[in-house]
Amino acid sequence: MWKEENNKLYKKFQFKDFSEAFAFMTRVALAAEKMDHHPEWKNTYNTLEIWLSTHSAGDIVTEKDHKLAKAIDEFEKKN
Repeated sequence: MWKEENNKLYKKFQFKDFSEAFAFMTRVALAAEKMDHHPEWKNTYNTLEIWLSTHSAGDIVTEKDHKLAKAIDEFEKKN
C-alpha cells in the first residue's frame, strides 16, 4: 500500500532475489519513460523503495504520481 508522507507517495517492495527486483524495475522504468514521469528509487539486492512526487508542480503529489503508482501496482500483481 502506498503511503503519502513528506509530499511524496512511498512504497517498499520485496522480491525473491536481485534478478526479480531488477526485472520489476525495468518494467517500471519503461512505463515511467512512456509517461515522462520518473520515480525516485533505491534498490538493495531484493528490496526496492519508490518515492513519487511531481517536481514540476513543486515536489508535491499530483495525479501523475497516482497514475504511475497505479501502473506500478499492476506490475506487482503480475509479478
